[in-house]
Amino acid sequence: MDFTLILFIVLAVVAVLTAIGMLVSRSAVYAALFLVLNFATVAVLYLLLGAPFIAMAQVTVYAGAIMVLFLFVIMLLGAEKLPKGQVLPWQRPLAIALTVVLLAEAGFLLFQRLSITTALSNPEAALNTEGAVQAIGTMLFSQYLLPFEVTSVLLLVAMIGAIVLTKKEKGET
Repeated sequence: MDFTLILFIVLAVVAVLTAIGMLVSRSAVYAALFLVLNFATVAVLYLLLGAPFIAMAQVTVYAGAIMVLFLFVIMLLGAEKLPKGQVLPWQRPLAIALTVVLLAEAGFLLFQRLSITTALSNPEAALNTEGAVQAIGTMLFSQYLLPFEVTSVLLLVAMIGAIVLTKKEKGET
């Protein structure tokens, strides 16, 4: 086993553990900090895959600006602890259906990625051309579409979590 494979395995374990820590944490601040650590781990995984632009965007945009905004909103509204809530009857079937759709999309993207043989399969050659930003955008929405989608879903879940944490019930002040 070489160093890159060992580093990948360690980072994958850290990414999974921080995601689990974010999900089971009862404190919104700790959950946000677990999410920041997860974003940083995913950024290092992007570096291992040879995508430094996406790694820097991950750190700058997600782990930096957006998570600072989430922490500010959580602390400003005083929603540090997750309250006990009621489960609506339609939530579980909708969550299961959306999970199946997302997993089907991920599977499709993985199988499609294995069969693609385009000029963009060599990132170094694409980045050495004149339109480097255009080449990065093309690679982002073709070769790296699955990590991009996973990151956007993770951000969406974090936003929904912040909204749920700050939602007031009817009659509360």
